Amino acid sequence: MSAAALVVAAQRGDTMAMNDLLRELTPYLGRICGPIALDSGQDAVQEALIAVFRNLPALREPDALYGWARAIAVREAVRIARRDNRVGPAEPGDLPSRQDVEGAVDIRDVLERLTPEHRAVLVLRDVEGLDEATAARLLAVPVGTVKSRLARARLSFRKAWQS
Repeated sequence: MSAAALVVAAQRGDTMAMNDLLRELTPYLGRICGPIALDSGQDAVQEALIAVFRNLPALREPDALYGWARAIAVREAVRIARRDNRVGPAEPGDLPSRQDVEGAVDIRDVLERLTPEHRAVLVLRDVEGLDEATAARLLAVPVGTVKSRLARARLSFRKAWQS
């Protein structure tokens, strides 16, 4: 069953469809929340899943599920990272492969040095591949703010990566 079909079934009260939908969204939300909320990434995923569950009846376009869930995940991850007072994403070319555990640890160390807002903009632009306007809408900031945060985040990342 497609994600859109699961949304429609879940909106009609099908608890199995809701369960399948949340199970399908979990890894996707984890890829977004993890680099932003760091050690609290799983907490951010859980909060995002709760928000998806609560607000699913209001989703008018089932085909927009992933974009809608991404917006929720970014908001929750930034909120939780701020709550935890974390300060640290990576440029796609610098990301280690899934098998490169040592490289992943190095990337995480660099990410911890960045603010949650900088991590969020890097994830949206360099990992998710969104344009500045879309990232600005998701982060509820002007496009100019996204551009300046992205430039600062990339510069900070490069400096931390080289040290």
